[in-house]
Amino acid sequence: MKRGNWRGRRSRRHPHHPHHPHHPPAPDDDGSDWSMRNRPTDTPESSDTSSRSDAASSSRSNAPAPELPGFYFDPEKNRYFRLLPGHNNCNPLTRETLEEKERERKRTKLLAEDERARKKAPRTGLNSTLLLQRRRLGELSPSSYCRLVHEVKVSEMKRHKLEVQSADSSSPNTDNFRLIVADSACERVFTVNDVSHGGCKYGIMNFSGCRNGSLSAQMCDNLYFTNRKVNSVCWASVTHSDSHVLLCLVGISHTPGCVSLLPASLFSNSNPDQPGMLCSFKISTAWSCAWCLNPQADKTFSTGLSRSVIVTDAVTGRRQTYSTGSDVLAQQFALRAPVLFNGCRSGEIFSMDLRQRGRGRDHSWKSSRFHQDSAVTSVRLLQDENYLLAADMLGKIKLWDVRATRPVRRYDGHHNEYAYLPLHLCEREGLLLAVGQDCYTRVWSLRDGHLLRTIPSPHPAGKDSIPNVVFSSQLGGRRGLPGLLMAVCHDLYYYPYGDYQDGTVSEAQG
Repeated sequence: MKRGNWRGRRSRRHPHHPHHPHHPPAPDDDGSDWSMRNRPTDTPESSDTSSRSDAASSSRSNAPAPELPGFYFDPEKNRYFRLLPGHNNCNPLTRETLEEKERERKRTKLLAEDERARKKAPRTGLNSTLLLQRRRLGELSPSSYCRLVHEVKVSEMKRHKLEVQSADSSSPNTDNFRLIVADSACERVFTVNDVSHGGCKYGIMNFSGCRNGSLSAQMCDNLYFTNRKVNSVCWASVTHSDSHVLLCLVGISHTPGCVSLLPASLFSNSNPDQPGMLCSFKISTAWSCAWCLNPQADKTFSTGLSRSVIVTDAVTGRRQTYSTGSDVLAQQFALRAPVLFNGCRSGEIFSMDLRQRGRGRDHSWKSSRFHQDSAVTSVRLLQDENYLLAADMLGKIKLWDVRATRPVRRYDGHHNEYAYLPLHLCEREGLLLAVGQDCYTRVWSLRDGHLLRTIPSPHPAGKDSIPNVVFSSQLGGRRGLPGLLMAVCHDLYYYPYGDYQDGTVSEAQG
C-alpha cells in the first residue's frame, strides 16, 4: 500500500469522529450540530420502553426471594441463612423464632401507630365534623349517626396504665391476670390471678371515675387463695343483683371438682358479720357456667360438663342432668324465658327450655340446633333474643338467626386455634370485641361486621400473656367513665372512650 493512500484513508476517518480535538463536526445544511441531530428524542415509544424497563427492574427488586428448603432469606441483609434444627445449638435460627420476631416487629409498629396524635379513621372519610354536618343536613338518621360516632370514638382511644390501689401498697401485684369479669353495672370486676407457686387467687376490684377523665381501681384487702384452677366465672343474683360469684373449680388428685357460690360481700374491706349464702356443690370438671335471671327458674344455675349439662337449684340443691354427647364449653341463659343456649366442642349450638320435662337420649328436648365448623368457645345473645353470636376455635365469629337457624353475618379477622376466648358484646354502642390468641384486641361494627380497630397488646405476645378485657360506657357504675379495661400479665390498662381523651389518669401513658 502506498504511503499517500494510507494518509488519505486515515485523514478521511477523522472528520467523522465526533470527539476528535482537531476536527470539529461539520455542520449540516440546516446549520445544526451533529451531536444535536443524533441526540435521542423523547418519543412515546422510547418513554414507554424506559418506563417498562424501570417497572420491571423495580418489580424484580420488590419481588420476594424464592424459598429454599432449610434456608431463610433476610430482606434487610439481602442474604440467605441456614435454619438450624433442634435446640442444641447456642443460638439456633429456627422458623419459630423467625415467626416470633416478625410478630413482635408488627406489634411494635402498631403500638407506634397508636401513639400518634391522629389515627386512621375506621372508614374512609369518617370524622366527627363530617358526621355532624351530614346529621344537620338530614342525611343521617339518629340511629346511624350514633353508630358512626361510636366508630370514630373507637379509633381515638389511647392507652393509659392504671395503678391498682390496695391497703398494702408495699406489695404490688406480681401475679398474672387470668380472668376479669365485670358485674352488670360495671362497678366491680372479679379478678382471677395465677399464683407463681401454683393455684389461683381471686378478689374484686372497685372502680370509680371523675369527670376530668381519671379512673381509679382499688383491690379489696381480703384475697382468697385456692390450689385449684378456675375454669369459668359468672356473677349470680341470689339475694339481689350480682350478690354472689359462681366459680367452677377443677379437681386435683383424688379431690373432685366443685362449683362454689361465694357472696361478693366476702371481698369487701368492711368485713361484714353476715356474709350471706355460701355453698359449694361437688361436681366433675365443669367447662362453663351460667346463672338464670328469669323468674320461672329463680336461683337456678347451669354447668357445662363433659358430655352433659347439669341444671341446679342453688337453694334446694336439686339437679337435672341432660346428656349432650359432647363437652359443653359455653353457656348463656335467655332473659325473657328460662331457655339455656349451649356451645359444644363438636361445634353444635343448641337451646333447651327448662320448662320441658323430657330429657331422653333422642335429644328431642333441644329447641333449636345449628353448627359451627369447630369447637364453640363463646355464645352471646342479643337483647331481642332472636340473634346469637358464636365464636369457635377456627377463629370464626358468626351472628346466627335463632329462628331460622342460619348465619346472617360474619366478623372476620379473629385468630384462635385452641384457646378458650370469650366474646364481648356492647349492643348499646353497636360494637363487638374479642381478644385473639395472637394477643390482639379487635373491635367490629355489630351492624355490618366491619373491622374498626385492631389494638396490640402492650406486652409481647405469648401463650400466657393473652389480654383480658372489659368494655363499658360506664366503668365504675352510673357515674363511671366509658372505655376499655385491659388486664395483661400483671398490669392493668385503661383506654378512654368518648369525650375524655385529654383527661389525666392516675399514671402516665404506658
